[in-house]
Amino acid sequence: MSAMKLFSKTPQLLYSYLATEMLAPFFASFIIMNCVFFLVKLIPFLNFVLDLNIGFGDFIRLFSYLFPNIFLYSLPMAAMMGVTIGFARLSSDSEILALKASGISIYQILPPVVIVASMIALLTSYFSIKLIPLSEVSMKQLTYQLLKEKINEGVKEHVFTEALGEVVVYIDKIDKTTGDWQNVWVSDTRGVDNPIITMASTGSMTSNISNMMVSIMLRNGSLHRPGNESAQIVEFEQYQINIPLRPPTGKSTTLKKTALSMKELHEEAQLAKIDENKRKYLIEAHKRLVLPVGCLIISLIGLPLGLQARPGKKAIGIQAGLAIFVLYYIFFTFGKTLAEEGVLPVSIAMWAPNTVFFVLAFFWIARISNEKPLIPKIITLFLNKLWVKTTAPITFLTTNILNKLRRKPLDSNGTTLENNPKMYKNAIKGNAKSRVFHVPFCEYYNCKNCTLFFKDIDTAIDAGFEPCRFCKDLIEEHQKQTASDKGELT
Repeated sequence: MSAMKLFSKTPQLLYSYLATEMLAPFFASFIIMNCVFFLVKLIPFLNFVLDLNIGFGDFIRLFSYLFPNIFLYSLPMAAMMGVTIGFARLSSDSEILALKASGISIYQILPPVVIVASMIALLTSYFSIKLIPLSEVSMKQLTYQLLKEKINEGVKEHVFTEALGEVVVYIDKIDKTTGDWQNVWVSDTRGVDNPIITMASTGSMTSNISNMMVSIMLRNGSLHRPGNESAQIVEFEQYQINIPLRPPTGKSTTLKKTALSMKELHEEAQLAKIDENKRKYLIEAHKRLVLPVGCLIISLIGLPLGLQARPGKKAIGIQAGLAIFVLYYIFFTFGKTLAEEGVLPVSIAMWAPNTVFFVLAFFWIARISNEKPLIPKIITLFLNKLWVKTTAPITFLTTNILNKLRRKPLDSNGTTLENNPKMYKNAIKGNAKSRVFHVPFCEYYNCKNCTLFFKDIDTAIDAGFEPCRFCKDLIEEHQKQTASDKGELT
């Protein structure tokens, strides 16, 4: 009964409206991002398809196995963009202001954001934990089948077989009952300038799907390795050439940790005798949980970023959201590297980015609910001062160089007007649009809108103009220096 009462008090219309506002840009962003990823992956797949003459059905199957890996990254990014764009639109159209005027706080708006982000995070976790290992196994099996068919069809008598890539095989005769080869010639150009020639009386070919490897077994022959200074000839009774089968990505497809289930990853980690191997399995297990939770966290960050939009003001939430998304994956990659090198425990290194961004999301939501800017004023002032101090030497040097190039007029002492302490009493330029003035030493002194001239600073201030931020610091510094000089004289 209490649950029904609580459900009846829930503003369902508001929640559904907010969810619709978030889901519309989410689906649009999701489609656009996957189209971009599709085009990036399409080129190597087309080369693979053309080389093997793969049919359209096998091509669709092969390509579909890549989508779980793509969704693992496109879903979190689309979720963040959906929340950011949705609330940026609501804020720009003053709908958030209307909600606040109706007594609805940011915390009451938060539940639909959490619900939508949680659903997308659960979907991401399903791809991460379940579908990616299955797609890896399916990709491996289908690639093996297609490559094996190509090799079997390509190996013929009295034909130079190039189906094995950089390994070319010539066979004089094939026994149809046993499949053994007679009078075999093999040219191997992998990693060498001059091909290594191997000749054998008999040979055969075997394949192993677990390692995605084709092996050519040669018997009773010789290996010829040419060189610039001397050649090498080795006779053998049995010699094996291993050739990894390569999928469309160009990398050898073996039984990787990404193809193991969560249970198998933990079992392999317990059985691993080397700490490095144990860390690799644990990192993969944590990664499958960290990224879905990260999807939820960065989606929550999209709320305060979207609310930065104002009517008539350029929205910066989308650009900031993309920067936050990139920054999250930089932190994630850095934490993963620390875990791989054993600098930090795997659990701490892998979950540190989520912890940092969760604190950031909580902090920003609290500030936006209290009508405060995302970055505290004290930090903003510190960053501004740091920026001024960092760029001041560069600005000073650049201005002096420009003055020399422009041949600025000199005073009676041979000093340019900008370097003269009396510069504040002549040639003050004012910007008619921004209502600020600049002294000659300012980097904005020659701006195109600075069309007004004042004989001194007092005249400019009386006219209703204010010094720009850079000029204000210069004037204060000059006044302090003047007062100090007067004190020394007295």
